[in-house]
Amino acid sequence: MTKLKVGILGATGSVGQRFVQLLENHPWFELGALFASERSAGRKYREVAKWFLPSEIPAEAAEMRVQSLNDIGTGTNTQANEEIAIIFSALPGEIASKVEKRCAQSGYAVSSNVAVHRMEKDVPLIIPEINADHLALIEAQKLRRGWDGFIITNPNCSAIAMTLSLKPLMRYGIKSVHVSTMQAVSGAGYAGLPSMAILDNVIPFIGREEDKMESEPLKILGTMESVGSGSKIEIKNAAFTICSSCHRVPVLDGHTEAVWVNFEEGTGVSVEAVKEAFAEFTSDIKTPFAPAKPIIVCNEPDRPQPRLDRDAGRGMSISVGRIRAGRMKNEIKYIVQGHNTIRGAAGASILNAEVLVEKGYISNK
Repeated sequence: MTKLKVGILGATGSVGQRFVQLLENHPWFELGALFASERSAGRKYREVAKWFLPSEIPAEAAEMRVQSLNDIGTGTNTQANEEIAIIFSALPGEIASKVEKRCAQSGYAVSSNVAVHRMEKDVPLIIPEINADHLALIEAQKLRRGWDGFIITNPNCSAIAMTLSLKPLMRYGIKSVHVSTMQAVSGAGYAGLPSMAILDNVIPFIGREEDKMESEPLKILGTMESVGSGSKIEIKNAAFTICSSCHRVPVLDGHTEAVWVNFEEGTGVSVEAVKEAFAEFTSDIKTPFAPAKPIIVCNEPDRPQPRLDRDAGRGMSISVGRIRAGRMKNEIKYIVQGHNTIRGAAGASILNAEVLVEKGYISNK
């Protein structure tokens, strides 16, 4: 199979760097272009990317010249850029909307890690093990907007871990979910938090995070339904409520979440049933970044922990533990943990792109 050329928007930021790292030696994709702001344009990637260890920058990327965001999707693309099949986006939200739309309009498939388009009705918000069927929105998006390309998105980093854990529990009729997150500092970006703000501290607020936690899972776990004559499809959100409280803690990588799930009566839910549902959860997604086991069950009483469990499944699996009965009737509570910059960001976008290829939305011939 000929490798597909890919580009990265926002390649010098923390998530952009993770894209570069994870795409090294990818069996299906190869770096074709790196894009960033005008400040970085024209310079070699190794000169502008602030990696913790500069020696770890993949050789393929280190000597590449960073291009301006204005060099993609403007009608003046170079021949090399015209060969790009997939654009990965790690842009700041304030400019992501404009650039991603311009790329989609110009015919590129955009696999975005950015929040700005996630809740738009015709934009698929994808966790492939859960809702790959929502990719059917792509054709409706292209038709409605008159685009040759399209945009798909992956969810918020904390929402991905929790939503994956909720999927196998849907069979027991979820009534409501409460979640308290303990989120790593890498989620705020390379320079997102001064050390004096987070060391020896917990910050009990992360802007807009709680809104994402309460809305995105309902779209992901929703169902595709025909509207009107049946020619139009939309997503009907899952019919339960989510209440969240999000907090930043002094951990480098790996978000940990305490989850309380209330279930409908008479569905047979129990601690053992939930453990079994987690352990048996599988997926038919078999692409390079798809984990063999999306959910890892930890049996030790003090797991999962970020340092011990964030790299499960090469960072693409989530880990669950402390599964126990709650105080309320038909309530189960547990801890879920996932790698926020791999499964929760760049890795999720790459997996989404692999599924686009696997399902024929992007040709690999």
